[in-house]
Amino acid sequence: MAEMDTSGGGHKKGPGVKKSKKQSTKVDLTPMVDLGFLLITFFIFTTTMSEATAMNLNLPKDTDKPEDQNKAKESGALTVLLGGNDVIYYYEGILAADGSNFKTTTQKEVRNVILNKKRSTNPSDFVVVIKPDSSSTYKNTVDILDEMTIDDVKRYALVDISAVEGQLIKATSGIQ
Repeated sequence: MAEMDTSGGGHKKGPGVKKSKKQSTKVDLTPMVDLGFLLITFFIFTTTMSEATAMNLNLPKDTDKPEDQNKAKESGALTVLLGGNDVIYYYEGILAADGSNFKTTTQKEVRNVILNKKRSTNPSDFVVVIKPDSSSTYKNTVDILDEMTIDDVKRYALVDISAVEGQLIKATSGIQ
């Protein structure tokens, strides 16, 4: 505990009285340090950490017939394929048999592609189909989902890539 040494008493003057030594005052601060650490520990344990934030998704309404569930107008569809090395491939509508409408862009330029398609399409028909390739990274997928939020795209879907699209990506990127 705290202890103070204040010996030395009163002052007596006169012949034959020995002068006492003045000793310094000493305070033991160990209990105060203990209290400080207890308070720090208390505040660390009672503080709430930042909570994870999640993106809100607009889910489609259920339909009675499964074949009507995923219908979208071909003219309003924009398919975005995520490739390796941050390269993005896209096409509008249905993929042409010869691949003539298969185009390439980058993460920085994909916003212009999405906004141009959004402006030229009826809002109720506009849908973006996102297809990540096996060579794309998780960051690419998160970036394109962020782009959907930034561009205020209400209808989009994450879909598996088809074999034909995978072959086109390999042929375009030069991977065998």
